[in-house]
Amino acid sequence: MDRLEALGQIGRQPETGGITRLAFSENERRAKRLVAGWLEEIGATVVEDAVGNLIGRVEGEENQAPAILIGSHLDTVVDGGMFDGALGVVAGVEALTAMKERGIRTRHPIEVIAFTDEEGARFGAGMLGSRAFVGMISRKELEHADAEGWTIAEAMRAYGLDPERLESARRAPASIRAYLELHIEQGKVLENEGLPVGVVTAIAGPLWLHVKVQGEAGHAGTTPMRLRRDPLAAAAAMIAFLDAEARRRDEVVATVGKIEALPGGVNVIPHTVEFTVDLRAIDEAVRDAVEQTLRQEMETIAAKRGVSVSIREGHRLKPVALDPAVSRVIRQAVDSLGIRPFHLPSGAGHDAMQLAQFVPTGMIFVRSRGGISHRPDEWSDPEDCRLGAEVLLRSVLWLDRPGL
Repeated sequence: MDRLEALGQIGRQPETGGITRLAFSENERRAKRLVAGWLEEIGATVVEDAVGNLIGRVEGEENQAPAILIGSHLDTVVDGGMFDGALGVVAGVEALTAMKERGIRTRHPIEVIAFTDEEGARFGAGMLGSRAFVGMISRKELEHADAEGWTIAEAMRAYGLDPERLESARRAPASIRAYLELHIEQGKVLENEGLPVGVVTAIAGPLWLHVKVQGEAGHAGTTPMRLRRDPLAAAAAMIAFLDAEARRRDEVVATVGKIEALPGGVNVIPHTVEFTVDLRAIDEAVRDAVEQTLRQEMETIAAKRGVSVSIREGHRLKPVALDPAVSRVIRQAVDSLGIRPFHLPSGAGHDAMQLAQFVPTGMIFVRSRGGISHRPDEWSDPEDCRLGAEVLLRSVLWLDRPGL
């Protein structure tokens, strides 16, 4: 908790108490330096790769053996909480610390990784570090820009990284025994079950769309309703349809998290409206079917209201199932602590979904109070965090020496 509190002071907003650490920002750099210091104190070799992923490695008895990876992220959404991402990194540091204090030396090397830009809060993509780690990002994507016009490539250079070396961040899957990620649940399932931790079975695939609706600006008082080509009214109808479509399917969630009307005057009919769509499901076919229905309805609404609509895809990730063998090890660790093993899917995306496509991957969830996340009042009980870290440690040791 001391480590989490220390990280929580970096990027804390005095007005709200929330935390803002965006990718390639000075706040993210300070957080990585703090974690690097902790890792060095316990004897890890610490490096930062070409995309900014922070990696601390402790060698094992067989240094040529594939490594067991523990990871999460240190970046946050704007005005986020203290536990999202940071708990997983801190738990990895604590696992290494516990092994050192107990005189345990593993057969495999152990690495703790803080991935860059998991949230995508700055550039609207997300999981930049983990996607580079598995070779699933192109240099073209580095031209995506933030709200201030900085491209990813420019932000990397300002941070001290070379975008031309992006490919060198890729790790060979054969060099990895398994990847484990501990994360707060960010939902209410574990709380409703009365359980401190859970075993994650699969991760929903997010689809992000950027929608632009264009009409005709006009005076709010002199333009009759029948003559209006109002893009905001059209956008409202589109958003209402999306909400209704998702509500009639339990396995789908849909969110419009950002909307902007231009020129933005109280007495002016907008000429342009832009909004985002976040669509998720564990079943990719179901998610994509909702997307196609939505696209068709948007065109219909636009035609009826005399406006145009364009849709740009920002992010499309496949849902992924996590490795059954790794999940069994995590379940064994949970059971060994006298906790009822409980399996659940993740509606939120995580770096684990990138690594799961290439290496055996498992996730541990820690209970979130009220299911709250991405807010300053995000909270997980210290005892739940401790139990999660203990599950993580035991899972690492059993992956290192099966049957121990």
